[in-house]
Amino acid sequence: MAGRLAVIGAGLMGSGIAQVAAQAGWEVTLRDLDDAAVGRGVKAINKSLERMVAKGTIDGADVEPLLRRITTTTDLGAAADADIVVEAVFERLDIKQDVFRELDKICKADAVLATNTSAIPVSQIAAATQRPESVVGTHFFSPVPMMKLCELVRGYKTSDDALAKAKTFAEEIGKTVVVVNRDVAGFVTTRLIAVLALEAVKLVESGVISAEDLDTACKLGFGHAMGPLATIDLTGVDVMLHAARNIYTDTADEKFFPPELLQRMVVAGDLGRKTGKGFYDYEQKS
Repeated sequence: MAGRLAVIGAGLMGSGIAQVAAQAGWEVTLRDLDDAAVGRGVKAINKSLERMVAKGTIDGADVEPLLRRITTTTDLGAAADADIVVEAVFERLDIKQDVFRELDKICKADAVLATNTSAIPVSQIAAATQRPESVVGTHFFSPVPMMKLCELVRGYKTSDDALAKAKTFAEEIGKTVVVVNRDVAGFVTTRLIAVLALEAVKLVESGVISAEDLDTACKLGFGHAMGPLATIDLTGVDVMLHAARNIYTDTADEKFFPPELLQRMVVAGDLGRKTGKGFYDYEQKS
């Protein structure tokens, strides 16, 4: 199926999607708002490929041809020829709707418009377009080159054809797909991790246990590879806050209401690994 892919958003998620698609033979356009953002995305791809070469995951001779399949731009119009567009911008409904409103005008009629959202109902994003049947959720997991899962989400009006094309694409770039048949807020994986993660934050916030001991308990007691608080730090404290708010707004279920500690950490800029401090201090470890 390999064809032309446009990735909107060159952050960690978007650059990862661009990388694995290029590895699978897709011609990729990676777009962000400015040259600095695009540059950070390219740097992330290069670092990821360097690690993979060092580990023997890919051959060093394959790197240059792979990189040639990735074109960078700040022009959203470059998505016009894409067979599939994957949006990977900030997890906020109004921002995503603005992107899809423009993509609806730009993209060819048979293009699949995919949103990499972890919590926002796909139908709400699709409502910004005149072709909601073409919009599907493709929830990838970070870091994309390492994580095998793609949560494929059907919106209220997503067509069987769009779902099938998105599934073929995700499998072609090396992902194992699970299909979520109804786009409830948070889908399946985010709803499950949110319940555990938010309760973990509450236990630490109330002084019941330290962050380190809580994560140790989850790793040794449940066989988790990473504790919930370390997971929040990896994905971003702000990302978890927005995901929890989105689910709470849609469901009014109190178990998804963000704890005060999570909100204060975001205000203070302690967003996890990307800022050097979250539930753990990464600046001291470096």
